Amino acid sequence: MEVRQEVPADVSAIYSVNEQAFGRPDEANLVDKLRTNNKITLSLVAEENGRIVGHVLFSPMTLETETGSYPIIGLGPVAVLPEMQRLGIGSRLIEAGLDLLKERGETAVIVLGHSDYYPRFGFVRASQFGIQSSYDVPDEAFMALELQEGSLNGRAGVVYYQPEFDGV
Repeated sequence: MEVRQEVPADVSAIYSVNEQAFGRPDEANLVDKLRTNNKITLSLVAEENGRIVGHVLFSPMTLETETGSYPIIGLGPVAVLPEMQRLGIGSRLIEAGLDLLKERGETAVIVLGHSDYYPRFGFVRASQFGIQSSYDVPDEAFMALELQEGSLNGRAGVVYYQPEFDGV
């Protein structure tokens, strides 16, 4: 299996993977809207035997603090075809994405997800940094990861998603 950046020929397969993985079109439509509006930081696919079997998306977010606004990266959605789930594909996509973002000099990543899954990548409750979501979400599901050690110190505030996320 190869993990690589998306190319234009992957768009319909990415849509299909997201739709199948979530059992609805909402996340697939979100990915398309973010792409159309040039709001994708990084989009990776997992390809096996010429078939896209997984996808992960990272997009820009804003952390609003008392001292100003800071760019931060959002992780999600992560999608793997139902018949390919629980084989480590999602983990490989996430790890590859986090590595690339760190190499690019990004400072931190936020995720809203399963509290028993994302800590394996180093995510902790964002509230430990005094960071909250602009959405009403469970504390244990809203997590942060410093790609650069100390990058979230003293940056308590509220994280705002792109408007394309509204309603998903």
